[in-house]
Amino acid sequence: MEFEKYPFEKLRALFAPLSPAPLSPIALTIGEPQFSTPKAICDALVANVAKLNKYPNSSGEATLKDAVCSYVSRRYQVALTSSEVVLTFGTREALFNLPQFLLFDKPNPTIAYPNPFYQIYEGAAKMARARVLYMPLVAENGFSPSLSPASLESVDVVILNSPNNPTGAALSFDSLCEWVRLALAYDFVIISDECYGDIYENEPPASILQACIAVGNTSFKNILALNSASKRSSAPGLRSGYVAGDSEILQHYMRYRTYVGCAVPLPLQDAAIVAWNDDVAAKEARAIYRANFALAREILGATIAPYTFYVWLFVGDDIAFARELYQTQNVSVLPGRFLGREGSGAGFVRIALVYDTPTCKEALVRIAKVYEKMSKK
Repeated sequence: MEFEKYPFEKLRALFAPLSPAPLSPIALTIGEPQFSTPKAICDALVANVAKLNKYPNSSGEATLKDAVCSYVSRRYQVALTSSEVVLTFGTREALFNLPQFLLFDKPNPTIAYPNPFYQIYEGAAKMARARVLYMPLVAENGFSPSLSPASLESVDVVILNSPNNPTGAALSFDSLCEWVRLALAYDFVIISDECYGDIYENEPPASILQACIAVGNTSFKNILALNSASKRSSAPGLRSGYVAGDSEILQHYMRYRTYVGCAVPLPLQDAAIVAWNDDVAAKEARAIYRANFALAREILGATIAPYTFYVWLFVGDDIAFARELYQTQNVSVLPGRFLGREGSGAGFVRIALVYDTPTCKEALVRIAKVYEKMSKK
């Protein structure tokens, strides 16, 4: 079996023959917050490091599950029972193995996900030997995924990603409600990747769990929402995530996970409890991202979605732009075509504004020089 090269591997190959400008390098390629993890989280990790002498339970500690349920209640006003939550080692592993689990018994499995997309979706589809239905994200449809009636009849699993990586768009509450109705009417499972749900400028984006309540699907049938502390708590190394929703699915998925071996070490779970309970740090990080986006609009003069920390910028030739930016400004961005298939994403670059505001301002000024130059060609 052969997997597609990861976007960052493609970027290294693209830049390999080039010599960057003699300026301080700024990499705006990966969605990794470049801020110190809050001290309280680090202190909790250090204070509990002696627990490394114990095996963690596959199901995770009840105290961490309580913290996650409390977070969901505060953030989304949704009350979850213990059976409606599974703790995960971040969400990347769950986004990879959950589709495989759901599709294993399907004779001709079919999965749909947005295009462009987070490449783990593709790996999961490949491992499940599933037919893929791409849901194009383009400016003309507001970067909003959809499926035809025929596709709705055949699909088994749909992955939604709102707020979206890489476009920064978020599905409206009405759209999420319609997706829930479709999942019930056509009997497919939705995996809603909501890892950027706490990164927004003003109005918080909705969760599909809220949409379930609104349409009367109080048992979350066919609906699974995933989230992580990585972005909200500037703690990607903490590896704390969850899957929430349909308890009937989750009880079987939990048993499957005992074989997967992705239990979170106990000191990390203790630190994660602090992270999920700390809304102040998330608010402080949002303030920085908000300032970065205001600068991006001012300096680039471009329309920028108010969610995630990505700028999805149309530049015409994304490969040529990325090369020119690296060679003349020593700033790295990700060509959009590396994130899509069948030409999706071409013409755009993804810019991750994950640094402090002064660093992002310097990067944006450098980007603007190339943006202005190439737009005149």
